[in-house]
Amino acid sequence: MTSVSLIDNSSKFPGNSRSSLKKRTLLFRYLAEINLIFGIWYLQWRVTHSINFDALWISIPLLIAEIYSYFGGVMFVIGLWRPLVRQVKSLDQMIPPLPRSDWPTVDVFVTCYNEPPEIVEETAKAALAMDYPPTKLCVYVLDDGNSADMRAMTQRLCIEDLQSPQLQQEANRIDAEHSCLLERLKELENLTPNTQAAEQWLQSSESEAKQFTSEFVQSLRQFILWLPPQHQSINERLITEKKALEETIRKKELELLELSRFRYIARPKTPGVAHHAKAGNINYAIFSGETAGNFIVTLDADHIPKPNFIKRVLPYFYTYNLSTGKYDQNQIAFVQTRQDFYNIPPGDPFGHRANLFYGPLQQGKDGMNAAFYTGTNAILKREALVSVGLQNFADEFAKDEKRLDEFDLVGGVSSNSITEDMNTAMRLHSAGWKSIYHNELLAEGLAPDDLSSTLKQRLRWAQGTIQVLVRENPLTKSGLTFWQRLQYFKTMYSYFSGFATLIFICCPIIYFFTDIVPVKAYGTDFALHFFPAFIVNRLTFLAATWGIPASEVWRSEQYAIALFPLLIQAVWSVFTGQKINFQVTPKQRQSGIYLRLVWPQLAVFILTILGMLWSLYRFVSGHLNSPEVHLLNSVWAIYNLLLLSVIIRASVWQPRKES
Repeated sequence: MTSVSLIDNSSKFPGNSRSSLKKRTLLFRYLAEINLIFGIWYLQWRVTHSINFDALWISIPLLIAEIYSYFGGVMFVIGLWRPLVRQVKSLDQMIPPLPRSDWPTVDVFVTCYNEPPEIVEETAKAALAMDYPPTKLCVYVLDDGNSADMRAMTQRLCIEDLQSPQLQQEANRIDAEHSCLLERLKELENLTPNTQAAEQWLQSSESEAKQFTSEFVQSLRQFILWLPPQHQSINERLITEKKALEETIRKKELELLELSRFRYIARPKTPGVAHHAKAGNINYAIFSGETAGNFIVTLDADHIPKPNFIKRVLPYFYTYNLSTGKYDQNQIAFVQTRQDFYNIPPGDPFGHRANLFYGPLQQGKDGMNAAFYTGTNAILKREALVSVGLQNFADEFAKDEKRLDEFDLVGGVSSNSITEDMNTAMRLHSAGWKSIYHNELLAEGLAPDDLSSTLKQRLRWAQGTIQVLVRENPLTKSGLTFWQRLQYFKTMYSYFSGFATLIFICCPIIYFFTDIVPVKAYGTDFALHFFPAFIVNRLTFLAATWGIPASEVWRSEQYAIALFPLLIQAVWSVFTGQKINFQVTPKQRQSGIYLRLVWPQLAVFILTILGMLWSLYRFVSGHLNSPEVHLLNSVWAIYNLLLLSVIIRASVWQPRKES
């Protein structure tokens, strides 16, 4: 497993955290402004001088696709206008120090459904091994599949954890403190008869007093240090002290019982009632009464946290109050960290590396208080989740009183979409809570290593995002700032790109076979307007992705185009009201050849090659009109082939056989 950190962990800076603009941001801004100017100049020319009125059926769709892409580029640029790089000191390095007794309790939720128990066990072991006081850390397996094997694994690992040296040391400490408290209670009870006798002596006659004098003096001597001014009698003080001592003993016994910090939760599922998938699983754990941590770390079943996870993210939630000399919790609702995988094959055939999203894009969102919660590798404040969840449930209940039966399932995490994470972040932001993106790799997971699983995951993301647009449009949702609306809408807008891509890749094919051009002017005028805009656009993108390997950036571009059928399917399924179910991404390779899953891309690929061959044949035979236009379209077509090739190769990819 690799260990990658993309944040400066140095603690040599004033305060406990600080943020600054990402390097080369000013360069990006200059290029972005030029890019937008050249882009609008090109579109103005396209609208006024280049429309082929003899073929409006293809000319207008291409123009619309270009306008769509331009506005997507505008939002992309604005979204990266203020990318933040954050530095933070670990919890145990804060200045002034936060007393360990004031460290908050943390619950770790490992969500699972049908994953193999051995995968969940690795995640759970790593969570239990995190560097945090064991009495303040609880790990829960939220098993939505209610698997007997998962329950057995949890019980076994719980016993192993209780037998660990760390917990044995804690148990011995608690037991010793408990014994001291019991001894003190016994001493207190032994003093009770003498105290009662002493108080009777104070009210007795002189003759009776003689026989109690010795005992009274001894009792008075022992209690003189116990008697505060607010108590009127020794007996009253004794009763108060005994109650307090018994309560302390009860808490110590409870603390001993709660050393069992690895627990299993499987919610009941009533047939015919909505369960809300992962959102319902987490919400049940929050509202069932079995969990109570101040903060909640959410981990997917296969995401293994690093030991310093909690200490690296908790400081963001605290602000030092100079007037009181103590730390106060602020309005941060969640901290999202990087996501990466430890099983990606060489070349990343399925495009799982996401350093563009978990880098410039998330940093840009962070700069506008719009960082996305992505469901795993994050820590959330329970107070924020519960308060916003209850408010949203109250709003939903006002619309439909039948939802009262679902109270424990629609609480903190949004159940309004199959991408519950982004919708939850949007609700928290609309309620005035803030967010942080911490660009450090603190947990690594398993990526799907076959095309079928990858496409299921990407389709779920696309459908869920469009569901949020339809059900809680950020442009009309109250409470969001203008920049937050833009960040959320930008992401939703990008999932409609499949239609524009379809037009872009079909135009060369149509020209090869029909000689119909959507652009009337392909000569010098076209080159003068198109190429400067295209070159500046590439330079702007290069500045935005600086530091990310070129191969990864190219792979991201390839999949952004190659997934066009999936994006169209996602839009169509949501807007036609098809039933959409949450599908868990398989954690084990689904072996096979998946050419059937990419038949649209394969068809376009073959037609593009046939079109170029047909043009070449006509050129050789001397029947080709406008060879320069065919050459330009061939360059365009080759670019499309390079983009589409990635998913065709992924459909037949097989892991290397071990020797």
